Amino acid sequence: MLPGESLYSQFLTPDADVIDDTLVYRRAWDKYLVVVNASNDDKDRTWFESVRDGKVKIDNARPFARAYGYNAVIRNLRDPKAGSDMRVDIALQGPKSRDILLAMGVDDKTKARIMNLKRTELCDGVVGGFDLIVSRTGYTGEKMAFELFVHPDRAVDFWNAVLKAGEPFGVKPIGLGARDSLRTEAGLPLYGHEMGLGSGKFDERDLGVAEGGFGSYVKTYKPYFIGREAYVAREKERKGVVVRFRFDDPRVRMAHNGDPVVNANGERIGWVTSCAVDAERYLTGQAYLELKYAAEGTAIGIHQGAVMDRPATPAKVVSRFPKL
Repeated sequence: MLPGESLYSQFLTPDADVIDDTLVYRRAWDKYLVVVNASNDDKDRTWFESVRDGKVKIDNARPFARAYGYNAVIRNLRDPKAGSDMRVDIALQGPKSRDILLAMGVDDKTKARIMNLKRTELCDGVVGGFDLIVSRTGYTGEKMAFELFVHPDRAVDFWNAVLKAGEPFGVKPIGLGARDSLRTEAGLPLYGHEMGLGSGKFDERDLGVAEGGFGSYVKTYKPYFIGREAYVAREKERKGVVVRFRFDDPRVRMAHNGDPVVNANGERIGWVTSCAVDAERYLTGQAYLELKYAAEGTAIGIHQGAVMDRPATPAKVVSRFPKL
């Protein structure tokens, strides 16, 4: 990853359990911005610092091993101690998002940088008088999407400026509920649902990266990363994976995290991890299923609300990600 690029990844325990998933932005050769799930801030920062300082086990085969040898300065950019480097993230997503950014006012150099950004790339720039980190990333599944990092002292003014510039383009303010529906339809995982703690309601261990359907993001050809050996061993015995599903009828009840999923014989084969209304007003969701039921087109049934004394509502496994 070069400066100006970012990647989606996860960091693991020595047992290959997911501590969190993250986007890592390389701002310079020696400067990174790491964006984690907000609810995991304290836990994640403690892990980073403990690994850096050699205070935690990082290798089950060599419990004495420690990650000495680097002197990273780890800062919380929400902390006032970060001064002018403080940042909060406001997402601007959708086909007109770049048009709105440019309509806020940019000089020619900044316009060229923004126009040239490919997906997952980032740059610094002054937009509408606001000093921003502009990243062409997002968690909605949109092809054209940005995450914009602004100083918290200017966040309210920036928010209002986006709404004003975006009004002719139809911009709408949304919250996490709408984001959750979009990421669910796009097949994107959320920590505590498709990955990590809180997922394993019918399994003794948490859902790992591969169970969540994102095994391609783990590069086992690399000689070492924390959790590598456990991940490889876990893959050899993995029995399930998260899939996307869609109810057959649009007029059905919402499914929720933990609702049982059954096969044609009424046998439990997994559980729902997320569900939301899609663009065509059908309920679409994600569910952890046994591998033999994970193929696209497989008929399944879901007991919404875990009510087992009435027939399961018919649904089908669809492609892991929407077909564009």
